[in-house]
Amino acid sequence: MADEQEKTEAPSSHKLEKARQEGNVAKSPEVSGVVVMFVGLAVLFVLFPFWLEKIRALYVYALAFPKEDLTKGDVTEILWTLVSTAGIMLLPIFLVLLIASVLGNVMQFGFLLTLKAIKPKFSKINPISGFKNVFSIKKLIDGGMITLKVIVALVVGGIILALFLHDIAGVAHFELIKQVLWWRDKSLILIGAMLGVFALMALIDYVLKRRQYIKTLRMSKQEVKDEFIQHEGNPEIKARIRQIMRKNAMNRMMSAVPEAKVVVTNPTHYAVAIAFDLKSDPAPKVVAKGIDHLAIRIKDIARQNDIEIIENPKLARSLYKDAELDKEIPRAFFEAIVQVLLEVDRLRYLKGKEPYWGHRS
Repeated sequence: MADEQEKTEAPSSHKLEKARQEGNVAKSPEVSGVVVMFVGLAVLFVLFPFWLEKIRALYVYALAFPKEDLTKGDVTEILWTLVSTAGIMLLPIFLVLLIASVLGNVMQFGFLLTLKAIKPKFSKINPISGFKNVFSIKKLIDGGMITLKVIVALVVGGIILALFLHDIAGVAHFELIKQVLWWRDKSLILIGAMLGVFALMALIDYVLKRRQYIKTLRMSKQEVKDEFIQHEGNPEIKARIRQIMRKNAMNRMMSAVPEAKVVVTNPTHYAVAIAFDLKSDPAPKVVAKGIDHLAIRIKDIARQNDIEIIENPKLARSLYKDAELDKEIPRAFFEAIVQVLLEVDRLRYLKGKEPYWGHRS
């Protein structure tokens, strides 16, 4: 019993979905941060010419502004120009970074909109629970990842800067534009290396968060069994229901055999009962079919009801395989069934019985 209570089983799809609906998903802030950094740097390069143009326009505006005593209206105009220009410059990057932040989360666990995560809970304001959360394994891992990321970033950054040091003396003799280009190129190398480090750390953090998330949702064998019964039903009851349904279906099928006009047999293992009313049915249909003991029962009922039994092994096997109960037979069998029905009428005529369809020879 103790072993059954150990949470050794992977969480079921129902438990994962329930946790997701409650806002409990595997996510790493590091992944969102890296996505925001990548997108932010890309936007900086795209918007840089636009910002230069806006700064140039501000410079021209300042030069063109009268230098006499400023009135209250002039101050208001200057402030409005500065604020509106800054807003126009910064609004695009703020919007893009907001979208990037959302995208960073969607990449990890898909689109999710739920209010359960912000629903007030006593456990969230319980000081004892809060104290435990502060010193939990999750917080320890988070702190360790932050420390490791800082150390790795400093080491990688230091190594790259050290590689650049031997060039700095020569750069001092460059023209200004070449110095700027040198710093730009080296800065891009440093930024690329840092982004690579952060991306690798984010991947590691996400893997650890995912493993910890799955571990917290593990289930005991008893929980798996209880959940299966809750969602799928008791397997013994379901098996009993299926057994009853099969029995009822078989009884209905056997009760339809007396309506048949002929039973096509293998002759031992297969039996297919076919009904056809020339006045009301557009085509013959299968009302019963079975193999082995069911085939024997169908033939017994056919004999009891004076129904002709025709041996045609190939047709019997094909009808059993391809024809559906209470459905018209497939067109591919029409020609063969016509020959069978003609044979039924011939046999009935020879026995002195009235043929079904008026064929006497």
